Amino acid sequence: MTVRPSAGPLAGVGVVITRPVRQAATFAQRLTVLGGDPIIAPAMVIAPPADDAPFADALRRLAEFDYAIFVSGNAAEAVLARHPAWPPHVTAIAVGPTTADALISGGITNVLMPPSRYDSEGVLELPAMQQVEARRFVLFRGEGARGETGRETMRETLEDRGAFVLPVKCYRRLRPTIGTEALLDAWRAGKVDAVVVTSTEVLDNFLDMVGEAGRALLLTTPVFVPHPRIAAHAAARGLTNVVTTNATDAGLLAGLLQHFSKT
Repeated sequence: MTVRPSAGPLAGVGVVITRPVRQAATFAQRLTVLGGDPIIAPAMVIAPPADDAPFADALRRLAEFDYAIFVSGNAAEAVLARHPAWPPHVTAIAVGPTTADALISGGITNVLMPPSRYDSEGVLELPAMQQVEARRFVLFRGEGARGETGRETMRETLEDRGAFVLPVKCYRRLRPTIGTEALLDAWRAGKVDAVVVTSTEVLDNFLDMVGEAGRALLLTTPVFVPHPRIAAHAAARGLTNVVTTNATDAGLLAGLLQHFSKT
């Protein structure tokens, strides 16, 4: 889906957004304000967990916990869709600003977030995470998602500090089965100037979806990513034109503005 551009500093710049549909639409609106031409090409589908029973049980017991950790905006949206009445004594912890925005938009005001490092290590560095003996945590995460090593490190570290941690899978990430011929045709016609990728798994899915033809086009198209880990993964996959931005939507937009102001 393409949203037509308006006047602005990114007027005429076609940007492929590879996020799941819901998050892609939000970013597309912000991009359009700057005049950009969003091309929504989701490389990930968010689905319920294969086994819903542990998730449903954790939601029923939510008031038993002191903290709830959310590893992504998808985790926040999955929980809020099923449990809009948040227990006021349960402190929500967001790994990054996108996740925090989702929680706050859902009506949760008691949210902690790392000040700068938006990952598992950043969460573990929070002052509130240092003395957690006998505290109870529920860790909402995706099923079969990349980054499990970091999530396990977070769980193990909190348990080493004396906490109880219950990991709960609240969604699945799936690769879409839609075709990409229309996207490739637009790309060949010069209507694609940039691609935004927000996770290593999305990047892998996107590469699989566009095939060798798309990979060749990616080599000459700047790929904007919000974390050095994703940039390193892109480099390992052979991409050479990668731009690392700050880990927020605003950071991605600022990166696009800076890049295209020079071209």
